[in-house]
Amino acid sequence: MTYVVTDNCIKCKYMDCIEVCPVDCFYEGENMLVIHPDECIDCGVCEPECPADAIKPDTESGLDKWLQINTEYAEKWPNITAKKEPPADAKEFDGVEDKFEKFFSAEPGEGN
Repeated sequence: MTYVVTDNCIKCKYMDCIEVCPVDCFYEGENMLVIHPDECIDCGVCEPECPADAIKPDTESGLDKWLQINTEYAEKWPNITAKKEPPADAKEFDGVEDKFEKFFSAEPGEGN
């Protein structure tokens, strides 16, 4: 089992999860974060920290797509180990439907 970041992170990109991760397995894209599944130790401390409820265990049904996305982009995006401020309009995008299709960016973030 591993944890994955799902579409509600897109354009919300809260970073509370980064502060609690004991193994620094988060990677930063332009408008979302992902978890490297081979680095995640399945501790689960990040899941309750996410204000957007975007982190889920990959054992939940229907998350195969998100496991693939997290795996792919964790290899391409820079590692992030320190919390930054979320986008100013993050609350406006929390819970918006079809965020992956509408807003996902494959561009990397800055990392740290």
